Amino acid sequence: MAAPSQHYIDGEWTDGHGAETFESENPATGETLGEFQRGTPADIEGAIAAAADAYEEWRELSRIDRAEYLWDVYHELRDRTDELGEVVTKECGKEISEGRADMVEAAHMVEWAAGDARHPSGDIIPSEIAEKDAYMRRKPRGVTGCITPWNFPIAIPYWHMAVALVEGNTVVWKPAEQTPWCAQIVAEMFEDAGLPPGVFNMVQGFGDAGNAIVQSDDVPTVLFTGSAEVGHSIADAVGSDSGKRAACEMGGKNAVVITEHADLDIAVHSAVMSSFKTTGQRCVSAERLIVHTDVYEEFKRRFVDIASDVAVGDPLEEDTFMGPLIEAEHHEKVTQYNELAAEEGVNVLVDRTELGTDEIPDGHEDGHWVGPFVYEADPDADLRCTQEEVFGPHVALLEYDGDIERAVEVQNDTDYGLAGAIVSEDYRQINYYRDHAELGLAYGNLPCIGAEVQLPFGGVKKSGNGYPSAREIIEAVTDRTAWTLNNSTEIQMAQGLSADIITEDD
Repeated sequence: MAAPSQHYIDGEWTDGHGAETFESENPATGETLGEFQRGTPADIEGAIAAAADAYEEWRELSRIDRAEYLWDVYHELRDRTDELGEVVTKECGKEISEGRADMVEAAHMVEWAAGDARHPSGDIIPSEIAEKDAYMRRKPRGVTGCITPWNFPIAIPYWHMAVALVEGNTVVWKPAEQTPWCAQIVAEMFEDAGLPPGVFNMVQGFGDAGNAIVQSDDVPTVLFTGSAEVGHSIADAVGSDSGKRAACEMGGKNAVVITEHADLDIAVHSAVMSSFKTTGQRCVSAERLIVHTDVYEEFKRRFVDIASDVAVGDPLEEDTFMGPLIEAEHHEKVTQYNELAAEEGVNVLVDRTELGTDEIPDGHEDGHWVGPFVYEADPDADLRCTQEEVFGPHVALLEYDGDIERAVEVQNDTDYGLAGAIVSEDYRQINYYRDHAELGLAYGNLPCIGAEVQLPFGGVKKSGNGYPSAREIIEAVTDRTAWTLNNSTEIQMAQGLSADIITEDD
């Protein structure tokens, strides 16, 4: 059997300090994909020390020189899209077009970050005093800790790390324990690109390794994408230190609003995509469909027909729409929420929690299979199933009567505020939703999934602070300095403040 795969610290592959290993599993088959060293807090400390040692030399390079390293990564992502898309699908269970899309999204983010190096950076700001120049400069913050999830195991790490590196920070990365094979590939790409030792470091492992990043006094910035529970604990830990910063993108209880003026073809298509792509395991997946009473019955019939028949199967096959859930523990969680919904008295319309043996592909009996679960509920009822994030194909139909204000009221009736969509042919309804829905990501006549890397990505309320993408990540990993230069031989002050020095002899 091959030796367990290692950590990447200070430009070297290493077993680290720990004796424990863990395995990666194919969620569709239960097959072991590889064995990996389990990192310890001591390994994180070593990675942080290496990143800190590399920081001064790395930050002294120009943004353009730093970005040059990423172009090799970009081309490798493009050249290996099909090959590595299959790895993504094998390790996290997304159907194969989503596996390939994960690679393309990663390439887009690297392209954006590297290309941005040659774009203008900073702002020229007029001064009240004609003889003064005023402008804003950005400086890197130092060692950046990155903690990323399993559901976008290639794309999201590059969302975090590509920008952080171009801006002059060094990186310590703790990838998701469910997708260590994908993480290994990301680390190999950075090694192939020839980054100087210590600039990029990866430690495989579990929550104790991630917590060591958060708790370190030598990591001023933590970038996190994952569950609200973990994200809030990170924000709390970092928030007590004024010199530290956390950019956390977390979950949602997202909704699609379907008004009386909706094109129902678009509405049904958008709802199915939003609810069931990635088997509902996206932070932006829709678990609530808020539907006007005038179109409710027809929408319900059409949506239920598709949910009852949507193709669940081998994610490597092109004719699969939904693959498995990521792991046994998550299958148990989704199952429990489906049972909870029934206990809370909702009207269950589709229950494919346990698939029939004829629906599970041959050789995949040990996979973590689940189908859609759809129910209708009272939008005003105080139900856990309509308020708590499930992170699976668990969908509530919420019928409303009234105007767009009522729909948005239901939309906003959640602690979360990540993503949402409205389907309507009435632009006034769309504009009201745009201005009043409490969201970080909003879509009109589209699914509420499918973010593009050049746009902001993040939420409000319990869903996070909106940093993790493109330009917004720059805000997280840099500090701004407002710089003012006097070009005169005399000092003049703004606001009419006197610059005269007065002594007792005057």
